Amino acid sequence: MDKPITFTPVQLKVLDDAVLIAEELVSNHYKMSSTQWLRSRYDIKTLKDLEGDEIVEGPCAQVLGYEARKKNGALGSSTMNYYTVCFQDNAILQKTAQNQTLVLLPFLVYIAVHELIHIVRFSTFQQIYSASSEDQCALEEERKVHAITSKIIKGVAISGMDNVLLYYNKWL
Repeated sequence: MDKPITFTPVQLKVLDDAVLIAEELVSNHYKMSSTQWLRSRYDIKTLKDLEGDEIVEGPCAQVLGYEARKKNGALGSSTMNYYTVCFQDNAILQKTAQNQTLVLLPFLVYIAVHELIHIVRFSTFQQIYSASSEDQCALEEERKVHAITSKIIKGVAISGMDNVLLYYNKWL
């Protein structure tokens, strides 16, 4: 079995930039203050740090939800939702290699915005996390999130973003 391709240090810097852009775009769209944004606790992982169910074939990224409890928190009120955005480096790099019109930065911005919208929707109960994996529900949720992502990104002035929007147009 071939070893999966992972992001280089330069590509990781591009991902970091993409996530910062995505956070700003999503928080502006939902009119969230930095305090509200921090309540949506999440982490970003790339393939080299993923294990087990965090690794998937096909999608460029996925959001996994967990319950976390404050240290020494015995009561249920100390429980909070925590999410991990699992970037699948190999899928992303394969898609950008196969489709020369996809530039890494705008492609990663789109993916990051998309996954952060899922987190906002789960955190604000617009979508129930446990129901998000049911086939029909998942397909409908993906369509909704792609539509919101496209709406947020349409006005973004990043070279190559138009090609990314065309690539994901099939979901609308």
